[in-house]
Amino acid sequence: MTPSTDRIVQVIVGPTGVGKTAYALEMAQRWGCPIINADSRQIYRELPIGTAAPTEEEQALVPHFFVGTKSIVEDYNAGQYARDALEVISQYPKVILTGGSMMYIDAVCNGLDDIPNVEPAYRKKVQQLYRHEGLTGLQTEVQRLDPAYWEIVDHANPQRLMHCLEICYQTGESYSQLRKGRRAARDFKVQKIGLIREREVLYQRINERVLKMMDNGLLEEAKRAFEIVGELIPNSLNTVGYKELHAYLQGRCSLDDAIKMIQQNSRHYAKRQITWWRRDNEIQWVAL
Repeated sequence: MTPSTDRIVQVIVGPTGVGKTAYALEMAQRWGCPIINADSRQIYRELPIGTAAPTEEEQALVPHFFVGTKSIVEDYNAGQYARDALEVISQYPKVILTGGSMMYIDAVCNGLDDIPNVEPAYRKKVQQLYRHEGLTGLQTEVQRLDPAYWEIVDHANPQRLMHCLEICYQTGESYSQLRKGRRAARDFKVQKIGLIREREVLYQRINERVLKMMDNGLLEEAKRAFEIVGELIPNSLNTVGYKELHAYLQGRCSLDDAIKMIQQNSRHYAKRQITWWRRDNEIQWVAL
């Protein structure tokens, strides 16, 4: 399918804390087009503070899609998101797609790779590894079997690590190789802008943003969220900002240590995002 030249998806990417929300909002107002959120956690209505979701005032300036539209008790994935986003895109001649979730953006622009369903025997094998050797065991195996994926994955997310290993064990290939399939046909043109700042400036912005989130009530937001989900912690809360505060709420660290870990893990996540997007030659980088 040849992309229609009169329909454009303007993608704005960049590491956490770089300033994507403000940049996208200014561009959307100038073009008179809507913004499609591509942050996998801003979709959840219970997490506006920790995800730095656009405020009600910002959302009132231009139409926004997929901000606070799901609950943390609902299952939602990149495939469902791509279908929903493509339906919105079909209704507009131009939209802005912005956020920090690499897989969500790839799913919309290129489609999802044909990853096989995991057979029970391989899932059990990985579960046993996790049970006996913990997170460290998963990390060591992913580094060994798929170093390319290790560069971009959240090292503290056991679900992501386990899924990678399940695919590696079952197929005998690396997960990252299988994720580089053919692009799906799209009937729109994709233009990509990447926002970047000097590393020291970016890290300072991240550190300050975490402190501002705490001042705005992130701890109380996390408490409410964990009360909602109970003992079964969903992936939406097994992420930076919430997993560290969960450790504090369980008495496993001090609040000061939790805050420092949020800052550190946010900086690490920003670095992985930059590594991921630097490989995309279609991105035009803009220094802020």
